[in-house]
Amino acid sequence: MMYRIVRFILFLFNPEFIHHITFKIIKIVGMVPGAMWLWRLIFKVKVVSLQREVFGLKFDNPVGLAAGFDKDAKLFDELASFGFGFIEIGTVTPLPQDGNPKPRLFRLNDDSGLINRMGFNNQGIEAVIARLRRKKSDVIIGGNIGKNKHTPNDDAVNDYAICFEKLFSCVDYFAVNVSSPNTPGLRDLQEKEPLTALLNSLQDLNNKKDKRKPILLKIAPDLTNEQLDDIIDIVADTKIDGVIATNTTIDRSELKTAKNKVEAIGNGGLSGKPVGLRSTQVIKYLADKSSRAFPIIGVGGIHSAEDALEKLDAGATLLQVYTGFIYEGPSLVKRINKAILKR
Repeated sequence: MMYRIVRFILFLFNPEFIHHITFKIIKIVGMVPGAMWLWRLIFKVKVVSLQREVFGLKFDNPVGLAAGFDKDAKLFDELASFGFGFIEIGTVTPLPQDGNPKPRLFRLNDDSGLINRMGFNNQGIEAVIARLRRKKSDVIIGGNIGKNKHTPNDDAVNDYAICFEKLFSCVDYFAVNVSSPNTPGLRDLQEKEPLTALLNSLQDLNNKKDKRKPILLKIAPDLTNEQLDDIIDIVADTKIDGVIATNTTIDRSELKTAKNKVEAIGNGGLSGKPVGLRSTQVIKYLADKSSRAFPIIGVGGIHSAEDALEKLDAGATLLQVYTGFIYEGPSLVKRINKAILKR
């Protein structure tokens, strides 16, 4: 009830503006002695049976925060206090970039969704590294990496390699983002040949390290079954560690929001409840067709504990929330973890 009141006030303002204001408020309140301890007391469910060991990492619980929320690694310690088992920062690119023109973030309240065309806006790899080196908590950090907008796809491997090398000592796993619809031509990298080349290149770098780190592939919900079959083959061929399913969708069918409003918003990736069913279908297809050969992080449309359990039943090993976290508040993480414990 309390969060509904807070949400009502927050939703009176521009989504991107209030996102930055909320970050500042959490940062300031988090500096108050005892504040983060109190958040952990309220929201964190610390039970041994919630722990998961996946791709060599030990997670306190299976519920993480998806990339895109803390793009520049400004708030991961504070967000960890809300009970997340892991935080994925980014998407990060080698060079800073402003992203697409504003407005570029829109709420679809009737659908409990968001449309964004942010365009990998971030302060660049060096700024992110500087913040991650000041990490105080023990939360697992994932690094979601991408390419700069003006880097041609033929040179994309270099951008991903730069991010991989520079972030290597600062994150626990990597998420390779080739599925955002908001960088022109990026999704072309999901095709079998360029994607295999990209992942093999990163694996070559990874295998030269004293201790390699998990590499995951983040995919779109808009892939066909044939393309999903290719993903299964690519994971096997490149020996990456898993898949994050899914990113945002470009599909606008079956929305409750008025068609003229959606058309006025224009291009962008749709997240939240509208992508939930398709995300679960993709998870189940990958899990069933591969005989659960690799871990899947399930993300997309998780707004309740029931949504989360559906993803797990479909074949997800871990979960991530983002839009649901905005609409439902930090108690969502606790509710999901408690529901998992009851099984």
